Amino acid sequence: QVQLVESGGGLVQAGGSLRLSCTASGRTISSYRRMGWSRQAPGKEREFVAAIRAGGSTYYADSVKGRFTISRDNAKNTVYLQMNSLNPEDTAVYTCSADITGLGRVDYWGQGTQVTVSS
Repeated sequence: QVQLVESGGGLVQAGGSLRLSCTASGRTISSYRRMGWSRQAPGKEREFVAAIRAGGSTYYADSVKGRFTISRDNAKNTVYLQMNSLNPEDTAVYTCSADITGLGRVDYWGQGTQVTVSS
């Protein structure tokens, strides 16, 4: 059974940092052409945050560029999202996703982890 399990969320003050992890089971992350993070704040639509392709190319939303870094460790079967200089607008449920073909259709979702940034 394929699963994506996120961890690392929590409460942090503005200006602080968190590192989210997304650990896969049932399938190696190297088999996914693209893995990513999205977020959804209360009352808002889900929005793209960051993605990383199998070859290592990374992509970021403008709102997080320069503050967030996505990376992958194939040996640990884990994708990370390092979040620095957090602000209250980053408060959301962050969800990991995996795309087998890399064509933009998500095949698997994690359950999400809450990130709350206090002012």
